[in-house]
Amino acid sequence: MTTAADPAAPPPGLGRRFAAFLYEGVLLFGVVFFAGLLYSILTRQQHALQGRTGMGVVIFLVVGLYFVGFWTRTGQTLAMKTWHLRVVDSQGRPLGLVRGVMRYLLSWLWFLPALLSARLLGLHSGGAIVGCLIAGVLAYLLVARLHPQRQFLHDAICGSRVITQLPQPS
Repeated sequence: MTTAADPAAPPPGLGRRFAAFLYEGVLLFGVVFFAGLLYSILTRQQHALQGRTGMGVVIFLVVGLYFVGFWTRTGQTLAMKTWHLRVVDSQGRPLGLVRGVMRYLLSWLWFLPALLSARLLGLHSGGAIVGCLIAGVLAYLLVARLHPQRQFLHDAICGSRVITQLPQPS
């Protein structure tokens, strides 16, 4: 049973939250790989570009289920648990389903502005797109430094926040 967190507690450092973000990417590689493999088998995909839109939708939904499922049950994904982080609402309580879905959708603000910029600039090479993504993620980190509680934009908008969740002594 999780109790409400102290709403006045200082947020974890941006470095630790970013480390969890990077670790989350490593873990999501496996989730996305198996979702893509299952999609390819079930649709009998013969070519990588065949069914690309469908696969994108399926992966978006699977990743959403991963995040929203963890956030609404324990407040911690596997990476957040490793880095002793937990997401709660503004009152320090676990996220409900609606707030969890809203946080997932808004968390795409990490990437969408950079991807849109790359498209508007007509960039097509992998290196240029990755460069835009890195610049976008760094800009998103800098925006969090401007927030009084060092919150990321998606947390500030949807009324959630990340806190330190140390393991319970046994």
